[in-house]
Amino acid sequence: MKITELFSKSGVKLGVEAASQAEAIDVLVDLHDASGNISDRDKYRQAVLDREAQFSTAVGDGVAIPHAKTDAVVRPGLAAITVPAGVDWNAPDGKPSDLIFMIAAPEGQANVHLEVLAKLSMLLMHEDFGAALRAAKTVDKFLKVIDDAEAAHDAEQAEKERKAAEAKAAREAAAAAAAPAADSALPQVLAITACPTGIAHTYMAAENLEKVAEQMGVTIKVETQGSVGTKNALTAEEIAACRGIIIAADKGIELSRFNGKPLYSTNVSAGINDAERLINIIMNGEAPICHAEGGASAPAASAATEGMGSTIYKHLMNGVSHMLPFVVGGGILKAIAFLLDTQGMGTAAYGSSTPLAAFFNLVGGTAFDFMLPILAAYIAMSIADRPGLAPGFVGGWLAKQGFTLGYLATAMDAEAQGALISGGFIAALFAGFAAGYLTLGFERLCDHLPESLEGIKPVLLYPLVCIFLIGLVMLALNPIFAAINSWLTGALNSFGTGNLVLLGAVVGGMMSVDMGGPFNKAAYVFGTGMLSAGTTSAQIVMASVMVGGMVPPIAIALSTTFFKNRWSAADRKAGIVNYIMGLSFITEGAIPYAAADPGRVLPSCIIGSAIAGALSAGFGCTSPAPHGGAWVTPVIGNPLMYLMALVIGAVVACLILSFLKKPLSAEEAGLTK
Repeated sequence: MKITELFSKSGVKLGVEAASQAEAIDVLVDLHDASGNISDRDKYRQAVLDREAQFSTAVGDGVAIPHAKTDAVVRPGLAAITVPAGVDWNAPDGKPSDLIFMIAAPEGQANVHLEVLAKLSMLLMHEDFGAALRAAKTVDKFLKVIDDAEAAHDAEQAEKERKAAEAKAAREAAAAAAAPAADSALPQVLAITACPTGIAHTYMAAENLEKVAEQMGVTIKVETQGSVGTKNALTAEEIAACRGIIIAADKGIELSRFNGKPLYSTNVSAGINDAERLINIIMNGEAPICHAEGGASAPAASAATEGMGSTIYKHLMNGVSHMLPFVVGGGILKAIAFLLDTQGMGTAAYGSSTPLAAFFNLVGGTAFDFMLPILAAYIAMSIADRPGLAPGFVGGWLAKQGFTLGYLATAMDAEAQGALISGGFIAALFAGFAAGYLTLGFERLCDHLPESLEGIKPVLLYPLVCIFLIGLVMLALNPIFAAINSWLTGALNSFGTGNLVLLGAVVGGMMSVDMGGPFNKAAYVFGTGMLSAGTTSAQIVMASVMVGGMVPPIAIALSTTFFKNRWSAADRKAGIVNYIMGLSFITEGAIPYAAADPGRVLPSCIIGSAIAGALSAGFGCTSPAPHGGAWVTPVIGNPLMYLMALVIGAVVACLILSFLKKPLSAEEAGLTK
């Protein structure tokens, strides 16, 4: 399949005028629609925006490659535009993008087309190719430039493969003759590139690393882990002979095969924009040694390239993301138990006085009981990989149960035993990080053991010693965490209405500060963590957190609906989707608007979210569920006033935003007849 076979003439538009990224995306989506590539325009467009929300698809030098893989695509296709004036696409080099390709990839179909798209991504790394496309005056000329470049690329690749085959034959011949220089043809540097979607950035990073290495006189081999699977896989012989490995990836990469080799891990964008520095790190011997026995995997970027704060945040989010399904499922099932058990209301058996209610309470409670152990387990696993999982889980369970050394001392005397007090969320956080770093430290110590013990380390030594150590630590420290947890729970329960209103305003406003970033996540983690206490005050905090996160998308949707002259036609079309996203507690739906106009959007949404959070707390609204938005209203305490708090907060934010934004001309707003 050729690249141009993914185009139709109706899928290319030259000399487009687009004032914003959103307008350019709308033009490209319309081209796909006109070409018959998509069945649901809005769903495909939203998938593209969701991909952009992860990080910009601009790759620098005026090129952007927005893309999405979704079931809204009926056949693989490409659309392209040139924008002479350029569009701000948050490119790493700060330059506007004037050559934009949009990829539509279908779910669940053969991936032959992805190889073609990978080839296009690699071609775009060459400046002369981009210049020729920008200079094209007609669609036919534009497509011919692609055909010619593809033919040249295929010929070049064939020549590379021929030379690689000759080099392999030479190595094999040298090895057969016991020549000492047999490894001279092996690459000096190895690399792996990967991104979450594996469509464009994976291959662009690979192409740039190869191009820069050639300019530096360094031999390199790059393995790509894209949607088409692993290509150009690194061999054990190459790994043994290389000077080091570069991991340029935004997803986890299996590292056990690189154990003991110099390895530098970073994000995929660095492979595209900073290849020379990465290669120099390996060639100058500056990369740390990889310690990755037992199936360890690389995170998106190593601690060497991140600050301490972002490293801790990444480990925490790994625990929270794995914990949430237990909290969501367990919390809602427990809430349903109380909804069903009307006859037990007011009694000690409320929630379990009927078989059906007891079933929901048992299953939901069981799921909820795993919340803290799972949090700790996956924090530890993020730090120490698989060897950290078991110690983290055990540490989290001990934290939840509140076992202490004092309890063990009275284990044989039931009368002398005191009540166990859980260390709660804070103790589980500590257990996760402690288990992770204890395991990591023990792994380092085991590096000095004889090689004959290599096989038993992950199956015997790591779990045995690390579970013992975390058990000792948690039993010793649980009394401290129990005291902290008891104080925090008591403080929340003793809060008067005024204090809870203030707390609701703070956590609600934080949800809008960065809409999915660290402030948003801090408020959310605080809310979900409080749920483990099982108190009414904790559920009031969770309700304020959730309503605060629902306000921004709904405020945007209201403004685009009722203040049309403040927004472009493309903004208004996208605004409709924000009703659903807001009601679903997906704050990120407002990100494209906040990114385009942060000075007006963020203050408006923060004020609206703070008001909604405060009103929710003031009305005494409770939420046993940490997610679901309006769809879990049946389990919300005081649901009508909760919805009222949401409406008031969203309307206030909408009015402030619409007042701050200057009206557009009828032509700019697309309101002319």
